[in-house]
Amino acid sequence: MTYQYLLTTIEGEILKITINREQKLNALNRDTLRELNQAITTGLQDKNVTGIVITGAGEKAFVAGADISEFAGFDESQGRDLATKGQLEVFNLIHHAEKPIVAAINGFALGGGLEIAMACHIRIASHTARLGLPEVSLGLIPGYGGTQRLTQLVGRGNAMELILTGNMINAEKALQIGLVNHVVPADEVISKSEEIINDIAKRSPRAVAAAIRAINASLVAGEQGFNVEINEFAKCFATADFQEGVAAFLERRQPQFPKE
Repeated sequence: MTYQYLLTTIEGEILKITINREQKLNALNRDTLRELNQAITTGLQDKNVTGIVITGAGEKAFVAGADISEFAGFDESQGRDLATKGQLEVFNLIHHAEKPIVAAINGFALGGGLEIAMACHIRIASHTARLGLPEVSLGLIPGYGGTQRLTQLVGRGNAMELILTGNMINAEKALQIGLVNHVVPADEVISKSEEIINDIAKRSPRAVAAAIRAINASLVAGEQGFNVEINEFAKCFATADFQEGVAAFLERRQPQFPKE
């Protein structure tokens, strides 16, 4: 499918989605969010795709925030609709995806850009990356899950400082506080992201999906995460992946898990 603001390629079994608004530092507008929903949904439904990498075009930015010109005149009701639609159609779609989605952060990841990265399962940052949630400088707060996901990733104190100051941090600081998983040279950010997805692809896809559901349950207030884990663990025993995994272990060979 051809998109106006995205470039999509499949390399091996990995779908690479590049947000392609380089002159705007890949800022998110409503059409870009709509296209992200379509591209990610297509990748998740394709049984030949084992994982997704999201990155930004050019060397300067992953995503440098939202396209402010689109919502400068919004009122409270429009702001609520903007956040609700974005959360449901893109950010929660990424968060709850049952295939790994890796953010390859190749430059500025600010505002909605950092929120996309935080919704991903894993984050790889280049040495040149700069990350932050500067919304308070606009008289706003993060609206696509930033207050929640940042706190879950880095703790209340670090989240308070980053959000309330609106300051950016560099990649090494982001690694130190747990905001990103790895920091690599700029020319390795995509290959490192693909390496991790390829490692995950060697495992049982049904077990990977079950693990994602169980981990996500730990983040939901009132959700009995331990019970979700027990149920997901139990259901694994009824899968062909379990039979193949155990047989391969006993036969001292690599498992060949069937695709869904």
